[in-house]
Amino acid sequence: METSDDTQPNKSWLGSSISDICKGKGPWSFSVTPVNISKYHAVLYNLPVTLKTPPTPHCSSRPQHWDEDHARMPYSERNLYPVKENGADVIKLRWNIIKETYSEPINNSRELESAIMSYSGSVPKFLALHYFFEEVLSLEEAEYFFKELLPKIIKLALDLPDIVPGSLPLLKKNHNRSVSLSQLQISCLMANAFLCTFPWRKDVASTYPGVNFVRLYTSSARPKRQRCVSEKLKCLMHYFRRVTSKPPVGVVTFERKFIPRGSMPRWDTLDNNLGNTKIHINSSGTIEDDGLGFLQVDFANRNVGGGVLGYGCVQEEIRFVICPELIISRLFVEQLGDHEAVVVTGPERYSKYSGYGDTFEWGGNVEDDTPHDEYGRRRTSVCIIDATRFNKSLDQFYSSAMLRELNKAYVGFSSREKENLAPVATGNWGCGAFRGSAALKSLLQLMACSAAGRDLVYFSFGDEELRDELYNMYLFLANNRVTITQLWRFLCGFATLSLPQGKLYAYIQQAFFDGKKQPTIKKFFGITGAKKKEHESPSTSSDNKTKKVTADKRTEQEICELMDLDIDDIIPASPPSESCKKETAKFKNKEERSKSKEDISKKMPKSDIAELIDIIDGNVTKSKEKHSKEESFLSELDKLRKNNKDTNLVRVDEVEKMDVSESVDSEIVLNNSGVENKTTKRKITDYFQMKPSKSS
Repeated sequence: METSDDTQPNKSWLGSSISDICKGKGPWSFSVTPVNISKYHAVLYNLPVTLKTPPTPHCSSRPQHWDEDHARMPYSERNLYPVKENGADVIKLRWNIIKETYSEPINNSRELESAIMSYSGSVPKFLALHYFFEEVLSLEEAEYFFKELLPKIIKLALDLPDIVPGSLPLLKKNHNRSVSLSQLQISCLMANAFLCTFPWRKDVASTYPGVNFVRLYTSSARPKRQRCVSEKLKCLMHYFRRVTSKPPVGVVTFERKFIPRGSMPRWDTLDNNLGNTKIHINSSGTIEDDGLGFLQVDFANRNVGGGVLGYGCVQEEIRFVICPELIISRLFVEQLGDHEAVVVTGPERYSKYSGYGDTFEWGGNVEDDTPHDEYGRRRTSVCIIDATRFNKSLDQFYSSAMLRELNKAYVGFSSREKENLAPVATGNWGCGAFRGSAALKSLLQLMACSAAGRDLVYFSFGDEELRDELYNMYLFLANNRVTITQLWRFLCGFATLSLPQGKLYAYIQQAFFDGKKQPTIKKFFGITGAKKKEHESPSTSSDNKTKKVTADKRTEQEICELMDLDIDDIIPASPPSESCKKETAKFKNKEERSKSKEDISKKMPKSDIAELIDIIDGNVTKSKEKHSKEESFLSELDKLRKNNKDTNLVRVDEVEKMDVSESVDSEIVLNNSGVENKTTKRKITDYFQMKPSKSS
């Protein structure tokens, strides 16, 4: 792990360098998901992609333009619209009405509004659109748009039957499915969204965000956001200026990812060492500017794009207007569930920007020089994952809430590819209006990266304090070899306490050290945690361990290593439960106690518990010496008995002459010598400096 260099002036990052994370190969060397035509991956253009001209559109043998599984196309024969004709109600093909409407020139925003109203029914007044053309743009700019740019947008939109003749599948909930479109096809669909030609469906309006620009044109009720709405319109006008002057030649893949609950990782059992995940934390820079070649996280709404076609102008909305090809996903991507994400591969960036929220401004043109992969897509991947909105910020520390965010991040970060995965470029996901804690979300994303096999590049958006705290927390986790399981348990422990959010990192460190105080008694005696072969008996394994022990006094760490234990495994002390007391009362009867002892003895390991205790105390050698002295002492007692044939007893004064050490067990002596205390009233235990045993 490469750490920060304090000698470098004005250094804004900590952790591993970008070069180290890229393994010295650059940001374009990571693996990509292939484009394979299948039942689960619809490709709407002909292969291969040459990048010299736009790919030729592909038309399926039986195209579906108006059913429940595909996007409803404006040119479908089933797209009907009622109109008044000679005083009578007439049903006409909506596409024919659209073509007739735009056969005449449109000179200003008022005429554009009337044109859209002719095939859209009742919609609010386009006050934001009028404000943009009449108050924001200069007269020359407005004139250029209506005379030069709008006719090109209309032509592009009306070419829809030729450019997108095939079926565009819907990416529905709880399904893994992908669709690949050429950039030209996306621009054609976007032109229709600009003219609001897509039919509105009441039955799906709550689950599909919708792509028509009507909401953007009518977003005038919030004066503070009036300016940023106009700036978003500038970004979109610039996009159309680019794609109509020079048709793009690349392709883009939209992938919906779903992992069922039963297939999610068990976070309480994952032993991934978090220190194996490299991390780069930067207080300056942005995901889209400095995360080139990485999996770039979009802090999404469950309706992809959020308020991009409305008042919204934060991270997700800004990303969608500077890369407008992302907007078309709103046409066919259904609302995201808790175990779903969307990854878009290949979008091109068209605009610069400055500011955020109310201060957002279009910053001019961008020539995106990101290289293409072998499938014709730019090496830009956007991971769309939605965080939970919390009314009370403390609610996010409940284990169920953390689990939801952890699973959501994992779905977005995981990949079918298992090697050479690009790192995740992210930041304070869900920490703005959604009231998430950056301290918590950063750790959850780190855990998800570790489980998905990716490194982490984190942008704190100017928050140097967060950068330093997160890096110190990472160093603590890495140096102490903390695993995903351990961190998950620490986070769940924090959730049970009423501590301030700012104490999260301090609590994790304290919980770790508290867990170091004592080893787990279950693991200590080989009940759990010891890595044994099934055919190896407990007594054999105990003997093997005893051979490794020396007479030197061992530390707790050495003992745990000898016993194949983890020193940080803890079982907190607790009083017996009521159920335990009731079970104990059942054995008051003498016969039942005897039977219970027999049953328990059969289940106990054959290893000598005394040997294990000696291992703990470092007295293995002492135990052997003690046994030898006991045998020698008893041999001397037998000789004394033979000399005293009349009583077969031994006098205390004779015992005093013997070399007795405190290591000799008084109970053994008393049970075997029959010592008669005739000359003194001192007890035999005085000679051995031990407490009297029950047998004495």
